[in-house]
Amino acid sequence: MSGIDVGEELGARAAQARALALLRIRSRALAVAILPAAVAVVLFAADAQGHLAGPVWDAVRWTVLGVAVVVLLVTVLVAVSVARARPAMSPTVPVPEEGAPDLYRLVRDLADRLDVPAPSAVALTPDCDSWLEDRTHRALRKAPGASLRRDPGAPAEDADTAPVLVIGSPFLWWMRVAELRAVLAPVVAGTGPSAHPDIAAARRFVRGLDAAIADAAASGRGPVRGAPLAFAGWVARLLLRACRGHAAEMERCVAAAASMRAQTVDYGLRIAAQEQVGLAYAGWDRLLTRVALPAWRMGRWPSRLDAGVVSALTELSRRDRLADGFALRLGERPACDLLEEPGVADEAASLLAARLFHGGPAESGPGWAPVDWQQYPDEVVDRKWRSEAARLHRVLDTLGVPRASAADPAVPTLARVMEHLSGAGGPGGPGEALAAGIGAAVAREEAEAPVHGGGQGQGGQVQGAAGGGPADDPLDLWGPGPLPLFPLQPPRTGTELLADHVGAMVCCAAVDTAGAAPGLDWLDGPALLVGGERRADLAAPVLSLVEDGDPDPLLSWLAEVGVRSDKPVRLV
Repeated sequence: MSGIDVGEELGARAAQARALALLRIRSRALAVAILPAAVAVVLFAADAQGHLAGPVWDAVRWTVLGVAVVVLLVTVLVAVSVARARPAMSPTVPVPEEGAPDLYRLVRDLADRLDVPAPSAVALTPDCDSWLEDRTHRALRKAPGASLRRDPGAPAEDADTAPVLVIGSPFLWWMRVAELRAVLAPVVAGTGPSAHPDIAAARRFVRGLDAAIADAAASGRGPVRGAPLAFAGWVARLLLRACRGHAAEMERCVAAAASMRAQTVDYGLRIAAQEQVGLAYAGWDRLLTRVALPAWRMGRWPSRLDAGVVSALTELSRRDRLADGFALRLGERPACDLLEEPGVADEAASLLAARLFHGGPAESGPGWAPVDWQQYPDEVVDRKWRSEAARLHRVLDTLGVPRASAADPAVPTLARVMEHLSGAGGPGGPGEALAAGIGAAVAREEAEAPVHGGGQGQGGQVQGAAGGGPADDPLDLWGPGPLPLFPLQPPRTGTELLADHVGAMVCCAAVDTAGAAPGLDWLDGPALLVGGERRADLAAPVLSLVEDGDPDPLLSWLAEVGVRSDKPVRLV
């Protein structure tokens, strides 16, 4: 037996030992619950045989019986709460087999090489990660997806017991087919330990406790229903605290065993592919925070985020010497070719990303429309600059700041902003009141915007990936909580908002008076193009004006670019 086989066997046995420890905790809790009933049975049996007679023992018997009935009722309440509580399910885009036969074939062949059960289905998530997700709970089985099991004679229940393989959608666009197979090998190998009955039962027990705690913490219930659920959640919390160490060790041992098994498949390539995982994560995070977030705030959602990852990482490879050579991989077959219609899958994953990280409705509308990368400069960048410049001048009007143009007081100019901010900076300066006014205006507009929940009643459906047809809303199982579920950035400070708005006003003046143009930088988002080249040196002069009240650096920048601060600027 090789070292790999020994390590895998040791990891599997350790995981099974931890699973048995978890099941023993469940058995002990059940034993404690039925102990009063057992004592009552013994006392009544003794009375039937003529032992322990007398009024004192009669009182003891009926008291113990009453306690046993109460404890059993409470036990049933807790058990029903744990059994009915719906475990959390990651929002994903289902990928039916008819929409990605090559991807299903790759996963199925990988499972055969690893000698493990195949996952029950494949789904995409807008994140740089991949994992197996148990969806055997009856409330989670409505999610569509074809089984990867090939045996037509296998019962449907057997296929449903296998976990779902969730793949990060950026991986499909950035990675090559061989790299994706190498990265998925240790993930798919995890279906082997998942099929063990003790490990599966222990996982269901822990997930049930976690779901019961979340169910008890949900708001909107009256005292009649909320009190029993709160008690069930308290009991579940005690049990989960006792299970925490064993559950963590069980999962660690399962991962170790799966990793050891996966070393027999593309191990050398997997080491190189892990570098691409880190690179994809960096590019995805930069794309979301710098490129997608400004569009989402403008009521537009980029419909090709995954394709944008390739452009962002290609730009990174051009700028960063550490990424040299990564662009050469683009000549190989990308993993997104495993999908029949990658554009449809990209659009569904992009909409899901917008809802998860920013919030928004499940369907497009007048205030929530998709945008292509070719339209991004005009639909997002230009509109963002002009809407922020308009908000800046509205706040100036509210503060009673006079217009800079005496000939036409209604004309907005950059000079008005600069004259107001020039002078004493820091606390108490003119910028502090302006920043507070802008922050209040932004908060007021966000409060007036419609709130989109994450549960039923959305009225929209995420289109099934790769032509799979309409699917249930992937956020239904998260309940009616508000979106976003995972905000990308903390709220901006007043100074940051003021700097953004002043920078937007400068860009509008550059576009209207100096022939500049809005553009898109794949790593930094909205960009100002002067003569076809990006000007990335605007932030420092703007901060000097906003924070210190010093207009000289910005005046020098305006003179260099040829911007006229006294000329009118077109606003939204």
